[in-house]
Amino acid sequence: MTTIFAALIPVFLIIVLGWLIKQRGLFDDGFWETAERLTFYILFPSLLIVKIGGAEISGADAAPLFGVLFTLSAGVALFVMALRPRLSMEGPAFTAMLQGMIRCNTYVGLAAGLALYGEAGLTLTAVAVLAVIPLVNAIAVFAHLRWTGDEQTDRSGRAIVKATSRNPIVVACLIGALLNLSGAGLPALVGESLDILGRAALPLGLLAVGAGLNLKALRISGGPVAAAVAIKLAIMPFLAVIVCGLFGVSGIALSVAVLFAALPVSTSSYVMSRQMGGDGEMMSAIVALSTLAALFTMPLAIWSLTP
Repeated sequence: MTTIFAALIPVFLIIVLGWLIKQRGLFDDGFWETAERLTFYILFPSLLIVKIGGAEISGADAAPLFGVLFTLSAGVALFVMALRPRLSMEGPAFTAMLQGMIRCNTYVGLAAGLALYGEAGLTLTAVAVLAVIPLVNAIAVFAHLRWTGDEQTDRSGRAIVKATSRNPIVVACLIGALLNLSGAGLPALVGESLDILGRAALPLGLLAVGAGLNLKALRISGGPVAAAVAIKLAIMPFLAVIVCGLFGVSGIALSVAVLFAALPVSTSSYVMSRQMGGDGEMMSAIVALSTLAALFTMPLAIWSLTP
């Protein structure tokens, strides 16, 4: 437990540093907006293309891990959406709660995977990103189109695909997967350039996570916010272990599955809520509460649920 906590503390300290820098006003809001765009559109996609496209990892580890996290995310989302008629929640609030249960902060995940399990952990975490991020983005887009917006909103499958395909993280995952599965890999010069860019993704991404935390939003925390965070941080890791057993996943792949399931909610969830008519205030509260709580729940989940 001490070893796990010690490995994760630097990750969360960088998040805290980002928050402190923002509170002290060392940089204006324009800097953080630019840093987020740079990380989201350039640095983080570069990291994913390198780690997924150039991954040398056996299918015995990658394919079952992919299956575990894809099945877990899809299963939870379908279950929650099936319960929608019985929940006394407005559409925008429901989309916030749904995102809070299934969306993960990949910056924290990749940094934690590297800190805990080295390069092998980083590569497996990139596989986890490939399994989860395109799926949950598509689900989140569908939920917003289905339960928010006006009568003129395009809710067709084409609209969902179009909105999802604009996400650079999704595009990077697919490019990396195609390069890996085709056996083409990354050309040396391109790969080295992307690797240099990717190295900046985690520190800048973690700082941006901290800068984006809205602790004032915690004042509205209520039952739905607490429920979403509890399911994300406590129930999802437990379910990950069960699904790993069904898929025969063990060892470091099981540890990465639990780690990924235990991640706090991504800050991009708030952006989507704002842009697509969701409950931005509630989403902000879920992001903030899950990020603060994950400092304690992530080490506990990894220590108690993994070998």
